[in-house]
Amino acid sequence: MAEKIKEVYGVQFGLLCLSSFLFFASFNMIIPELPDYLSSLGGEEYKGLIISLFTLTAGLSRPFSGKLADQVGRIPVMIFGVGVCIVAGFLYPLTGTVAAFLFLRFLHGFSTGFTPTGKAAYVADVVPVARRGEAMGLLGLSGSLGMAAGPAIGGAIANQWSVDAMFYASSLMAFLSIAVIWNMQETLDDPNRFQVGLLKISREELFEPRVLAPSLVMLFTSFAFGTILTIIPDFSEHLGIENKGLFFTSFTLSSLAIRFLAGKASDRYGRVNVLRVSTFLLTVAMFVIGSVSSATALLLSGVLFGVAVGMNSPTIYAWTIDLSHEARRGRAMATMYIALEAGIGIGALSSGWLYANEADNFSLVFWTAGVFSLLAFLYLVLQVRHSAQSVLD
Repeated sequence: MAEKIKEVYGVQFGLLCLSSFLFFASFNMIIPELPDYLSSLGGEEYKGLIISLFTLTAGLSRPFSGKLADQVGRIPVMIFGVGVCIVAGFLYPLTGTVAAFLFLRFLHGFSTGFTPTGKAAYVADVVPVARRGEAMGLLGLSGSLGMAAGPAIGGAIANQWSVDAMFYASSLMAFLSIAVIWNMQETLDDPNRFQVGLLKISREELFEPRVLAPSLVMLFTSFAFGTILTIIPDFSEHLGIENKGLFFTSFTLSSLAIRFLAGKASDRYGRVNVLRVSTFLLTVAMFVIGSVSSATALLLSGVLFGVAVGMNSPTIYAWTIDLSHEARRGRAMATMYIALEAGIGIGALSSGWLYANEADNFSLVFWTAGVFSLLAFLYLVLQVRHSAQSVLD
């Protein structure tokens, strides 16, 4: 695969994929342990805020990262986001109160508010149009490998040494991600120097109307992901799974191969056609997860969830790029990512509220997420017309 990447996309794309792996491993490796860590601080009732605060900041920062990616450059935006991960990993062990922990989660969200926006715009710059879906699949594959390795590694470090050691390892992983992209070539023509005035966002810069359709699909489907991130650690423990990162590894590994295939399929058959399949599978997956009663069944249901996510994410990213104007590509990606963060945040907050630390509520939580996935499927089937589809359809 490395030779294929070098031949078709170039060394820059290969470095981007490596950096993506390290970046996603960095902040995902701590997620399974955060609910228990917050409980140890006395904030058990605030578990829903662990993900929602993170995604709130990410969503709020998207208009800024999109504008800066189009004005200052893709590389600086990526580096800033990864730098936040480095600092956050060292600060977590210093949070001795619930308020300090939640504030740090809020600040940590700047990482995903910036880095993925810069990377998506960078991919659009360096990859041929006819291979865009495939490219997003490969980039997503790299991120998924990081998401798969991160929770398992983080859980192992926390169990073998300590939670603080896990936080420091997260910082190290983020540092390596920055080292990879530090000397990469900027792809934005004539980038401007950063000025404080660039942080002023006009109403028009908050939203790119050309990408409304993929953004709505992302909003509805990411609700399920926010639910998974928030509730699965407790659900895993309830079913007797000691390493709470195993479900994350299960679903992420299952998405690896399908991401590349789904990207190629969307290039050939159209983004909307692939998304109709993925949103249907995601709906089924959430209802299945809400029905399982054993550790083995949960891990197997994670495979189905991973297949759906593996088809969904790269296809939405490619569809967004297809519909975006070249000069506003950063803004378009930021709009889609705002929908992503909003869906994850709302899913995390509402699932935490519905769960309320009562095991009897697990099914209700996952089935509710399934309803939102069903809304995405129905929107694609009933509302999306030919004019809103990718030019590749």
